[in-house]
Amino acid sequence: MRRAVGQRSRKHGTQRLPDHPRRCDQVRPVQRRCSAHDRCGYGRSSQPWGGNDMDTYADDLAELFEVLDLKDAVMMGHSTGGGEVARFIGRHGTKRVSKAVLMGSVTPLMLKTAANPGGLPIDVFDDFRTAFLANRSQFFLDIASGPFFGFNRAGTKSSQGLISAWWMQGMMAGHKNTYDCIKAFSEIDFTEDLKQFDIPTLIIHGDDDQIVPIAASALIAAKLVKHAVLKIYPGGSHSLDDTSKD
Repeated sequence: MRRAVGQRSRKHGTQRLPDHPRRCDQVRPVQRRCSAHDRCGYGRSSQPWGGNDMDTYADDLAELFEVLDLKDAVMMGHSTGGGEVARFIGRHGTKRVSKAVLMGSVTPLMLKTAANPGGLPIDVFDDFRTAFLANRSQFFLDIASGPFFGFNRAGTKSSQGLISAWWMQGMMAGHKNTYDCIKAFSEIDFTEDLKQFDIPTLIIHGDDDQIVPIAASALIAAKLVKHAVLKIYPGGSHSLDDTSKD
């Protein structure tokens, strides 16, 4: 394994760690074991030069399932983690999985293409890369202070604690691992993976998600996943488990 493991299998966003105090505490009332892990290049995982792609992320996760012998798992993926859940199911099936939750997920495809006209233009992600290379620390600070939690919206109460925690997690991650992840979460098409879902799936999204706009993500994903349940949070930001946790 190339990553530390922290059985509910929970996947997190671009650089978020599984240590958030509410992540696993929330499953105790339903008597589920929570298993979370640091993606390759993040947290306490190693920071290899290669393998920063969705196929590798999914295969690493499948290895974790085998090592821990997870069964009847509920997979929960936020943001980039939603893509990992989708690619895991697309590549490895659902023999060990009973349910899935996609929250603020990048599925099916963030990038604007001829087949996905509602996506975001490549310039958006090129700007991410440029800003990241110019000043990685400021890049993480700007995203956390504004669109990630929706703190740039009028009437929203900002939290320095959330901003600092998100910045810290970003700075702990490997430089190249994080840079490569921009391509992984933005340019990979998960359409065929979503069509492979054959388990109950809950799709949760904020309708004011500024990181992964709902029109090109959850609204489409809900039509691709058989019998999916779509829950939309009015005014919800990208990080719903922080801003709409109650």
